[in-house]
Amino acid sequence: MNEYQNKNLFKGICVYVEQRRGLLQESSLQLLYEARKLAAKLRTNVITMSVGHQIESLAPELIYYGADIVIYVDHEQYKFHNPEVYANVLASLLTKYKPEIVLVAGTKYGRELTPTVAAKLETGVTADCTSFDIDENSNLQQIRPPFGGRVLANIITPEHRPQMATARPNIFPTPEKNLSRKGKIIREEITVPNPKLKIVKFEESKDTELQVEKADVIVSRGRGFNKADSHLLNDLCSFFGNSSIGCSRPVVDAGIMPKRRQVGQTGKSVRPKLYIAIGISGAVQHIAGMKDSEYVLAINQDPNASIFKFSDFGIIGDYKKVIPKLLEKLNDNRARVLLKVPQVHT
Repeated sequence: MNEYQNKNLFKGICVYVEQRRGLLQESSLQLLYEARKLAAKLRTNVITMSVGHQIESLAPELIYYGADIVIYVDHEQYKFHNPEVYANVLASLLTKYKPEIVLVAGTKYGRELTPTVAAKLETGVTADCTSFDIDENSNLQQIRPPFGGRVLANIITPEHRPQMATARPNIFPTPEKNLSRKGKIIREEITVPNPKLKIVKFEESKDTELQVEKADVIVSRGRGFNKADSHLLNDLCSFFGNSSIGCSRPVVDAGIMPKRRQVGQTGKSVRPKLYIAIGISGAVQHIAGMKDSEYVLAINQDPNASIFKFSDFGIIGDYKKVIPKLLEKLNDNRARVLLKVPQVHT
């Protein structure tokens, strides 16, 4: 038996906290919410691990958001995300501290990092989980929808530790910040000599659009929405503050909208205050990405469209006629109170 099969050596729930240029990523904070629930069941601590440069000031923040122990590595070598270097550092930390569970946000960096770390630790990893639980043998139940999304796969790692999984961003809520929380902060000194992969240039993204997963209001289009009517989407979206335009997968497959705007099982998971679905049928793959919306308004000509089963408000009709009427009603303060949506621009 190697050390990774001796489960008694492992204790604690670890969240790898992603930061970018010194900014904590909300998708990692969301995992702290779930980690606290799992820790209560296992009666153990929540640990965070972070790698970066000039991130010392982030450590207390992680305590406030739910960590009991914060472990971080801070060096100029880690200023930019280098998957080879970050994987070696994280694997070293996990080998030393031996948490029984490791959760990583399923961002583009998290998806790249986690399989490499799992291979180094000779354990498994389940990607894109939508929920977690603890079974009667104290194993982590890693729950995710397989391709097609009509059933849920319940996966465990009974023989090896740590148990590793990534979770989709916005599946869990962001925990409230508690300034009264206390915890332990540990700075580790780890350097990776002569990495094979070297970053020769780094450029910031020039995308200034509001990311769909950060919007309070999302106006989303499906295949039933004509490309020529995009101005109606823009008019409705611009009515609200902190709003963004989303879409279903067929719209992306048709080349009408970019992948970063896709909501659904193979796109983004969102939790807006209001989700407006226009011309979207309501396939299970799309519902998986927006089911946690506070309110859902569906507009569709088909009275039997599945989207109405998941909606708080439904309008059966031609969106070309409905949207102008909806904008008129939204100008009425009474309608705004009824829908309980964020303050709008008038």
